Amino acid sequence: MAEKKQVAAGKQQVAREILDRLLIIHPQPVCELNFDTPFELLVAVILSAQCTDKRVNEVTKELFKKYSTPEDFANIDVHELERLIFSCGFYRNKAANIIKAATDVLVRFDGKVPSTVEELVTLAGVGRKTANVVYAVAFGGQAIAVDTHVLRVSNRIGFVKTDKPEVVEKALMEAFPKERWAQAHHLLIHHGRYTCKARNPECDKCNICEFCNYYKEISGR
Repeated sequence: MAEKKQVAAGKQQVAREILDRLLIIHPQPVCELNFDTPFELLVAVILSAQCTDKRVNEVTKELFKKYSTPEDFANIDVHELERLIFSCGFYRNKAANIIKAATDVLVRFDGKVPSTVEELVTLAGVGRKTANVVYAVAFGGQAIAVDTHVLRVSNRIGFVKTDKPEVVEKALMEAFPKERWAQAHHLLIHHGRYTCKARNPECDKCNICEFCNYYKEISGR
C-alpha cells in the first residue's frame, strides 16, 4: 500500500511539473470559443464536435446576431438552423440537439443553463465532454473535458494508453490536483492544437519531451 502511494505521489509530482512547463509555452490557456452567455457557450460547444473552434466562431458570429437565447433556439425552424450551421458538419444532428437542449433549458431549468455537470448531462445532446466544458468555462468549476487533443496528448505523454475518453478523464483527475483540473484541460488542448499536433508534432518546440513516451519512441532516447 505504501509503495502504491509513493508511485501515485511520484506521478502527481510529474503531472504538476508538466503543467508548470506547459504554462511557459501557453501562458494564457483559455477557451477559444466566442460567447457572451452560458447558453451561447453551450451552443458553441455542441457545434464544436468534430469541428474547429475557428469554424465555429465564424458560424456563431452571424448566428448569435439573430438567435442567442434558449427561447430563440427553442422556436427556430430546424431547417433554418441547419442552413446556418451547415459548415460545422453533422448539421442535422447538431441542429436537432441544440433545439432540444434549448427546450430542456426552458422547460426544466426555467430558462437558465444548469450549473452542475450532473444536470448538464441531462440536456438533450449534451455528453460529459460538453458538460465539463460548460461547467468549467461558464461557471468556473473544476473539470477536465476530454476532446481529441486531450486524448492524443495524454496518450503520447503516457498518462494513459486508451482511446476511451472516460478512462482518460479519470486518469487525469487522479494525476492533477483538483484546483488545477480546468487549467490542465486548457493546457492540454492548447498543447495538442499548437504544438503536439496530430500530424507532424513540433517536438522541437516542446518543453516536456523528457516526460513524453511518444518523443522517447521516435527519438530513440
